[in-house]
Amino acid sequence: MTEPTHDEPHGGALGSRLNWLRAAVLGANDGIVSTAGLVVGVAGATQDRAALLTAGLAGLLAGSMSMAAGEYVSVSTQRDSEMAALAVEKRELKEQPEAELEELTELLRQRGLSREVAREAAEQLTARDALKAHARVELGIDPDELTNPWHAAWASFLSFTVGALLPLLAIVLPPADRRLPVTVVCVLAALVLTGWSSARLGAADPRPAVLRNVVGGALAMGVTYAAGTLLGAAGV
Repeated sequence: MTEPTHDEPHGGALGSRLNWLRAAVLGANDGIVSTAGLVVGVAGATQDRAALLTAGLAGLLAGSMSMAAGEYVSVSTQRDSEMAALAVEKRELKEQPEAELEELTELLRQRGLSREVAREAAEQLTARDALKAHARVELGIDPDELTNPWHAAWASFLSFTVGALLPLLAIVLPPADRRLPVTVVCVLAALVLTGWSSARLGAADPRPAVLRNVVGGALAMGVTYAAGTLLGAAGV
């Protein structure tokens, strides 16, 4: 008889995966939407391939660097906060171990254990690794899997670049009369894919994510194209 399997992710594994997913999906979506809005806006004013390529490349480089820098700063701040919290917990464990043991017991009791079982579990966890026990139960931090700002920065940089390449190539490669429809179709298809992928990897319903992506991307392209068309008609 085949043993039942249980593939639902838990704990640090899920948190780590969702952290990477967040950076990658946000980077790809920003790359697709921002670059598509930029090149479609320029296409509303001119069909010159050189102008479209220049605008697209400038948007790709500026956006990828901005995403990487922003993600690095954000995750570095989170890591600094985690390290500071761990340092405080380490000092408290050294200075008042009995109080910390009682605190851990109470936290475990609040999770549904009886007082006796919670006390025994707290003692065993403390004997094994007091800091790790308090970090996980009290702070919700895994000391072995602290967030890495460089990983997040590179994930954002690469995902933004990959996402931005699609609208850039879609606007400069086709003939002039097909550039806009090809770009719109490619961008919307890519947003469907990223929305569906992010939802499925996060074990969520893909329909709301796909709808948000498509509506947001279509709105961005519509607004920038209208602005580009008006500026082009005005001779700006």
